[in-house]
Amino acid sequence: MPHPEPVARRMYDLVEPIGLVPYLADESDEALMALGLRNMWDAYFAGRAAPFGRGMPAEAVHAVFYSFAPGEVARHIPRVWDLTTPEAALAARERGCVAGMWRVLGDRADDPGVARAGELLLKAAISAPVEGRALYAALRAVPVPQEPVARLWHAATLLREHRGDGHTAALLAEGVGGTEAHVLHALSAGMPAQDFGRVSHLPAAQLTAVVDGMRARGLVGPDGWLTDAGRATKERVEALTDRLAEPPYNALTPGELDRLIVDLEPISADFRQAFPM
Repeated sequence: MPHPEPVARRMYDLVEPIGLVPYLADESDEALMALGLRNMWDAYFAGRAAPFGRGMPAEAVHAVFYSFAPGEVARHIPRVWDLTTPEAALAARERGCVAGMWRVLGDRADDPGVARAGELLLKAAISAPVEGRALYAALRAVPVPQEPVARLWHAATLLREHRGDGHTAALLAEGVGGTEAHVLHALSAGMPAQDFGRVSHLPAAQLTAVVDGMRARGLVGPDGWLTDAGRATKERVEALTDRLAEPPYNALTPGELDRLIVDLEPISADFRQAFPM
């Protein structure tokens, strides 16, 4: 008998298209850049790190975000806080993301299913323990917006960061470094590491050294693709990530979970169409 799909995996498929709005909707970058930021990566780090406030050093942001190459965070943190404030960045990010969501949803934004999905998703999103979840915990301290589309976006962002904190733990458990995680993902998807957007900009020698290190551990073969051990590692990381992402959904009754899935399906489909992943 096939194993049933984990609840967290099903919800990831539905929530992730909404959680990606800050990174795929032009309105988010535009709202942040209007604060005087220099480029889209300033916007990324200002928007995502804002819940930590001004005083968190680049080294700590690097540790929490995990997947950036050495030195990348320090090019933006703390300099972005010379250009704007965390409070302004949080407000701009929300404003831009909500504008992007209204554009994508169109008339559906006023559908009762959007408000209902936002309430149920928020119930799940604020229910999980914060211990060991640095980014999720920081975002939990941010006031919850009242407008229905904004609440849906906020809830999806909370759940994305909760899952992301768990994903970092799963990578650490398997001894997979931040840049290695991108290589592992790219190769598992059949894409050469040097073509994957999150690492394609790295100097060739730097990326080659990362792949060589994975080859020495038996994760990458002589042909440059994942070995059986590499694929097994990727599967264990994803399985543990799913298990660690389950707690928020335990707050919902079976009926609420079913209702949430029904309401989210057309919403997520709109975002998948607008922002193919």
